[in-house]
Amino acid sequence: MKRICPECQDEYTGRSDKRYCSDACRSAYHNRKHAEETVFMRSINKILRDNRNILAALNPDGKSSVKRDKLIDRGFKFRYFTNEYRSKNGTLYHFTYDHGVLVNDRDWVTIVKRQEYVE
Repeated sequence: MKRICPECQDEYTGRSDKRYCSDACRSAYHNRKHAEETVFMRSINKILRDNRNILAALNPDGKSSVKRDKLIDRGFKFRYFTNEYRSKNGTLYHFTYDHGVLVNDRDWVTIVKRQEYVE
């Protein structure tokens, strides 16, 4: 039975469950189909990577305090983080991979490096 490949529109024959004429067409079809969500995920991953690199550059010793504006000037986006950690005294840290941020007040931010006891 001859069928039409959904990617290249060529006719092909083969097994009854075969949907594409070749592996290249199958791969191209799925890559195109998922391109929009892949672009979205890559853009989010880039923001997270940039945030992490900004925090690492400003925190060489494991704990530091910087002005909030310094983070913003370097392109840090506070809405993007990978996980949260609430300490025993209730302080909420927003972590981007291995570096966390604690907003102390409107002007100052504490940056900490992840410790082993933080899940």
